[in-house]
Amino acid sequence: MRRPRRPSRARTELGRPSRVLVATALAGALALTASGCVTVHGEREVVPAATQAEAAQALKEFIAAYNKADKEHDPKLDADRVTGPFGAINQAAMKARSVTQPDGNPEHQPLELTDAKFVVPKKAGWPRWFVADTDSNRDTGTDNSGNRWLVAFVRNGPDQLWEAAYLTILSPDERPAFKTAGGFAVPVAADATGLALAPKDLGRSYTTYLGGGEQGPFASGPHTTGWREQRQKDAKRVGMATQYIDQPTDTGDFTPLALATEDGGALVFFATRYFERQTAAQGYRPKVGDEVKALMTGEVKNTVTKEWVSSQSVLVKPAGTTDGAVTVTNRLQGVTAAKGS
Repeated sequence: MRRPRRPSRARTELGRPSRVLVATALAGALALTASGCVTVHGEREVVPAATQAEAAQALKEFIAAYNKADKEHDPKLDADRVTGPFGAINQAAMKARSVTQPDGNPEHQPLELTDAKFVVPKKAGWPRWFVADTDSNRDTGTDNSGNRWLVAFVRNGPDQLWEAAYLTILSPDERPAFKTAGGFAVPVAADATGLALAPKDLGRSYTTYLGGGEQGPFASGPHTTGWREQRQKDAKRVGMATQYIDQPTDTGDFTPLALATEDGGALVFFATRYFERQTAAQGYRPKVGDEVKALMTGEVKNTVTKEWVSSQSVLVKPAGTTDGAVTVTNRLQGVTAAKGS
């Protein structure tokens, strides 16, 4: 993971998490309900997803595995500790760097996630999940002071490991106050009607908007109006045509996760996938970086198509809110495959 910065573009080709304002930055098929009532493997009792000790151990083991993988540039070393959109981005990045820097990471600095506060919902059955709200040693400098790194962990069964599925980085102003009941966080149903937009609909609505649809409930910002404007500029570059195809990605370990907030809304993690096709004018060839080449099939003649996974966190306001009802607070994305033609 690189030190969080505030770059001018919302993208990172290999998905190292970064703080975003104008920048980029974990879940079995979850059937989330307000009461957490899911029946899997015959388990009907609504219980905390994890104890505080279990959550702390999961975070510790994730950090240890991540640091080993980052130091050696070996995706196998943390493959069983990551999943979902974060896992897709992490594993592709590690795979690429194992090719471009096969002797390991000469700039490795161990990641530290401290001052952990565990946001644990209650639910029945499997999968189960919780969020680790942490302070990172990558947040240095005045513009990153006070940022919190929120990692959502998922476990798909009693014999499975906890895996990091989503990561978001929030400023003090963006981090919401979570609603609690009996000392535990309150999960929100995928099809909740009490929100301006149900969690299950976020991916479809977001990709429709990015593809040219109406802005709908999304507030203006770097990950909505700003990203669409940047795409429009890229499409008009001299000698290069760029096209985008966006798809919702919301099943299996990419299922959205949502927690109720005290204001009646929710913090939601969700993922999308998009394809970026660059076609050069006759006599030219698109430029491709070494790390993208490491993930590429085919040969670049005049076209390269990059497949990206994009992970978003959003604050959704209560039902009845119209303008600016959904604010995209953070985006982490990375190239997971590429094809030349």
